[in-house]
Amino acid sequence: MSPLEAILLGVIQGITEFLPVSSSGHLVMAQALMGLDLPGVLFEIDVHLATLCAVCWVYRASLVRLAKGVFGRDRESLVYVGLLAIATVPAALVGVGLGDVLEPIFERPIAAAAFLLVTGALVWSIRRTARRADRDAPNAAQAIGIGCAQALAILPGISRSGSTLAAGTALGVEPTRMAEFSFLLSIPAIAGAAALQVPDLAAAGGAIGTVPLVVGFLAAALSGVVAIRIFLGMLQRKTFHRFAYYCWVVGLAYLGAATVWPGLR
Repeated sequence: MSPLEAILLGVIQGITEFLPVSSSGHLVMAQALMGLDLPGVLFEIDVHLATLCAVCWVYRASLVRLAKGVFGRDRESLVYVGLLAIATVPAALVGVGLGDVLEPIFERPIAAAAFLLVTGALVWSIRRTARRADRDAPNAAQAIGIGCAQALAILPGISRSGSTLAAGTALGVEPTRMAEFSFLLSIPAIAGAAALQVPDLAAAGGAIGTVPLVVGFLAAALSGVVAIRIFLGMLQRKTFHRFAYYCWVVGLAYLGAATVWPGLR
């Protein structure tokens, strides 16, 4: 992998991890289009940790406030962290229990393109559900529902941020508060996904090189911060549903291309 390819994949990961367009789907389609077959999972872990740093940076004030509240035994903070923990469980169970079953799907770019159409429908639904959503935070039952939406996003092409926001607003959580909950929820999700891949690091060897890993990390981290800002800005301007058009166009375009060039499947 060249440094330029690492930067490109890092930017794709950073932007699509937080915008409702599916990072896993874009990475698998981008690698197919670029003709890349990355050795092992080292680069994937690298850019995942970069996006983890991005969300921690943007929400550093909230994280500090929650940490102080937990250590100070503040009830509101303890409840909120408890809700995040509850919402994390479904994805953790699916990731650990069904990881091997789902793994072949990640090798099929055409599946990612098809699921991207589903993401478009989820994002479009927010246009209606956001109008009547006014809760500051989910309750325990709603947190489980949001967690199930996050578990669904393990499939390539299903956006984690898009599915959780769609589920949260449908359950009545105000969009900007749901966005914060979703991004904070991504911290254990991203960390857990990276941790699950650690046992496979031996397969990576040293084939990637230090420079691609460094520039890929920086590209993913910086673009991740930008993506979160774009996400929140469009949510506040009530133009968030427009991401659905992007999902539909990209998904259909890739499916069309795959019918012409079978190698993209």
